[in-house]
Amino acid sequence: MPSTKKPNRYAQLIETIFHSHYRRGAAEVEFQRHEFESTARNLDVRLPKNLGDLIYSFRYRVPLPESIRALAPTDKEWIIRPAGRSKYQFALVKEWVVAPNPHWSAIKIPDATPGLISKYALSDEQALLAKLRYNRLIDIFTGITCYSLQNHLRTTVAGMGQVEIDEIYVGVDRSGAHYVVPIQAKGGTDKLSVVQIEQDFAMAEEKFAGLMCRSIGAQFMNEGAIALFEFEQGKKGVTIRRECHYQLVPPNELSPEDLAAYRQSQSEFH
Repeated sequence: MPSTKKPNRYAQLIETIFHSHYRRGAAEVEFQRHEFESTARNLDVRLPKNLGDLIYSFRYRVPLPESIRALAPTDKEWIIRPAGRSKYQFALVKEWVVAPNPHWSAIKIPDATPGLISKYALSDEQALLAKLRYNRLIDIFTGITCYSLQNHLRTTVAGMGQVEIDEIYVGVDRSGAHYVVPIQAKGGTDKLSVVQIEQDFAMAEEKFAGLMCRSIGAQFMNEGAIALFEFEQGKKGVTIRRECHYQLVPPNELSPEDLAAYRQSQSEFH
């Protein structure tokens, strides 16, 4: 049953749609985008102008209403997946949280971000993508030579409908193998979601079938550090393959001791 505290209109709409389709024991609950219009009329609430923002909010920004979360077992959670054109699906999955490890050390990188870019970047996400690009952090993290192909790609994937990817790189390694590297970038309070990573792998398989996919997530941390995650997809679903933290600093803040430590770690790696 819905909670006793009256939720905001976003929560009222998503909560009502979920409960109108949910059947006890269900692990998947499908709905269509057009249902928001009739649901808003029935609830006598104003229909949001941007329905995409409503769905985006519950996929990446804020938790689903408590009455929905209460129907998930302790080790699972409800997520919203695309299920075709203008179709979506609440799906019950193993709880999946991506957050930077606070005990991980940060590697100092001389900051090559142009001053004008730092000054006029309009959002955390855009600032993060720019810092990745100008400092070649994707190359450093993956160990391959990468080039930005397109940012904010919107395309359709069979069985999913429309998907959005913050930026796509293509790359080549020293053996000549080619890669597609989809990037999901998050700043502020937005969080990386398993849904985005799943759609990145699906997009790469459909649109770049001849390339190897390396799915990357980027997250701003405290004090401007950047956490990068590489994901892989297997029998257990999406898992984190690797995590690194980078701190962009003025060149004069990279001390001889720092460089000596990095040389030592490189020799130990090899």
